[in-house]
Amino acid sequence: MYYLSAITLLWAFSFSLIGVYLAGQVDAYFSVLLRITLAFLLFIPLLRRQWLRLDYILPLMLIGAIQLGFMYIFYYQSFLLLTVPEVLLFTTLTPIYVALLYDIWTLTFRTRYLLAAILAVLGAVVIRYDNITQDYVWGFLLVQGANVCFALGQVSYKVFIQRRGQHLPQHAVFGCFYAGALVVALIAWWFLGTDRYPTTSVQWGVLLWLGLGASGLGFFCWNKGATKVDVGTLAVMNNALIPAGLVVNLVIWNHDADVIRLLLGGGIILVSLLLNHYWERKTRLLSCSLSH
Repeated sequence: MYYLSAITLLWAFSFSLIGVYLAGQVDAYFSVLLRITLAFLLFIPLLRRQWLRLDYILPLMLIGAIQLGFMYIFYYQSFLLLTVPEVLLFTTLTPIYVALLYDIWTLTFRTRYLLAAILAVLGAVVIRYDNITQDYVWGFLLVQGANVCFALGQVSYKVFIQRRGQHLPQHAVFGCFYAGALVVALIAWWFLGTDRYPTTSVQWGVLLWLGLGASGLGFFCWNKGATKVDVGTLAVMNNALIPAGLVVNLVIWNHDADVIRLLLGGGIILVSLLLNHYWERKTRLLSCSLSH
């Protein structure tokens, strides 16, 4: 919990920094490439040859490609179509994906996750019920793509450590995670990137912080924290940064946001999560009673 709580605070500012200083001003693919490159360079000195085995390297590269590489591509594009509070609210579906993907991994399926997701989508509609444009729909879908990639990466990393790396010093191989993400970022930038590079010291500073802090330190500590808690706790912690991020954005940068509509739509999304939590708790209690 300590790792997850600390990174929640670290990431609370990331949404606004991207939305205010980078989105629409700096090429999204270059931003992704630079962030991942900085994170990779940060962890190169920590790599240890004795742990660099193919059965560690390849899975970690694949997890990094999905959780960080593809997730960032979806995530950055969504800021071109949505406001920062909307991006934040739409990430609240991540816990459902975490639980759902873990169910799929363990060959079980519960329809309540689908019902909770549908209710959360209704909350997204309420936020812009009088102005649902094609851009808004695409933005929502891009955020969900990012959510699925982030959730799949967390679940995969947790299962990987449980099955193969219980005694593995995670920092000694985590550079492979960033290497996988870097491959995706390089290909995306090469084929889709533009020449809109940072032009101010503030933009370079934001990217430096996001690369070394939010991406480098952030993803290592978050994934390590994910291996130390149960899936239910991990799912809940995925949404702990939403209120923190919203407060930061609304108080510091976005004073003109339609707070009433955000609260109404966000409230519906919150209800979907509370229902999901209630169903999960009820199932656990039932399982405990049957086992006794």
